[in-house]
Amino acid sequence: MPRDFTRIAIVNRGEAAMRFLHAAREDSLERGRPLTTIALYTEPDRRSLFVREADEAVSLGAPFVTDPADGRRKSSYLDYDRLTRALRGARAEAVWVGWGLVAEHAAFADLCRDLGVVFLGPTGDVMRKLGDKIGSKLLAEAAGVPVAPWSGGPVEDLAAARRHAAEIGYPLMVKATAGGGGRGIRRVDGERDLAEGFEAARSEGYKAFGDPTVFLERRVRGGRHVEVQVVGDEHGTVWALGVRDCSVQRRHQKLIEETPSPALTADEDRFLRDAAARLAKSAGYTGAGTVEFLFEPASRQFSFLEVNARLQVEHPVTELVTGVDLVKLQLHVGRGLPLPSPEPPPATGHAVEARLNAEDPDRDFAPSPGRLEVFRPARGPGIRVDSGVEEGDVIPSEFDSMIAKLIAWGRTREEALARLSRALGETAVVIRGGASNKAFLQELLRRPEMASGDFDTEWVDRLGAAGARPVGRAGAVALAAAAVEAYEAALDVERTR
Repeated sequence: MPRDFTRIAIVNRGEAAMRFLHAAREDSLERGRPLTTIALYTEPDRRSLFVREADEAVSLGAPFVTDPADGRRKSSYLDYDRLTRALRGARAEAVWVGWGLVAEHAAFADLCRDLGVVFLGPTGDVMRKLGDKIGSKLLAEAAGVPVAPWSGGPVEDLAAARRHAAEIGYPLMVKATAGGGGRGIRRVDGERDLAEGFEAARSEGYKAFGDPTVFLERRVRGGRHVEVQVVGDEHGTVWALGVRDCSVQRRHQKLIEETPSPALTADEDRFLRDAAARLAKSAGYTGAGTVEFLFEPASRQFSFLEVNARLQVEHPVTELVTGVDLVKLQLHVGRGLPLPSPEPPPATGHAVEARLNAEDPDRDFAPSPGRLEVFRPARGPGIRVDSGVEEGDVIPSEFDSMIAKLIAWGRTREEALARLSRALGETAVVIRGGASNKAFLQELLRRPEMASGDFDTEWVDRLGAAGARPVGRAGAVALAAAAVEAYEAALDVERTR
């Protein structure tokens, strides 16, 4: 049933919030009906770009609050009482959540429903069905989607873990059913490591998500992380908009993403898209989401991982090859309208994305925030930059360290990689008191494995373990630049004297 709304609250911040603001403005201009955007922010973001750019802004107060139930500190964006007051005070008619924070909280989708606010995403019931990793695996099996050997359900104690491990075989993974973002996951190479990995995954799952439930799954060695972008409407149509390859990771955190996957044949790409659409349709999925798989190149087998019931950070690569604006599509299906056609538009060319972060590769990628003294992103053919900051802004220490996403499109993979390398080289970024991972990304893109596409999810971690972290050449340049600056500073002092 079609519905309309004119006041939309953004329950997110930074680059994600800016992504929505751009889409909302375009939607307003296309439809000739203005959308009022309302940024919900915390005090460190009072002067942030997304707060300045939104039509209205509502403060949530301090960035963190103490949960009276368990005494733990949590983000104010996760405090439902504050969010309820803010949404009511803002007279919000719809909510966009993006990724992270409450994006996959079924309880928040329920709260929006109870408040009479349109949640631009799947229902709470569908989120519960898919957000739980155990439940989603059972649903995938029922939909005929390939699943790796696993425990078949939750593993209650260490004795049960040992029984399942003997059946599955080592190496294996212990995973929290409510986990995400690389948390609540432990690799177990042999029986001697099982007790420690089992308890660590349970503990981290409880601390991070309030749920200690875990399951066991066969570990795929030398695998690729591939995922399908899906969008569903309320009329039973599901689009599968291509396959992304997110195998360039560090400790389960994605660094570089691309589409299509250089590891898959055209038939395998089609098979994966069909499987993802089938799963989304069987779950009654509405809105944008991602179905994730592991791919074993040696055996050419896929294993279902999970469904992320939200938009992903890396969605721009899909947008560049399909021409689809996924955020505007969220608005479209959120109004109860059908997708424009039974089949999605075809993909053209290749796109690749790198995440430019305020973190220090020389200190084990520790967050390195500060004032953005210089920020001049690259421009030119085939380049897109998504960012939530401008030159002069402060990257707050309270939140993630994202500076920008650099995305390049090319007619071929080689052209897309060349454009991304050029864009990184032409991007100027200086953080007072901080650092960025720009040089690390540049050197990563220069490696032969990147050019050939011959890598897996553990490639970057193996480079680090072998002491081959690609920072040497840029480190020498930085040292020379620092020496020149120190000399000029000393010379200025002498002249003043």
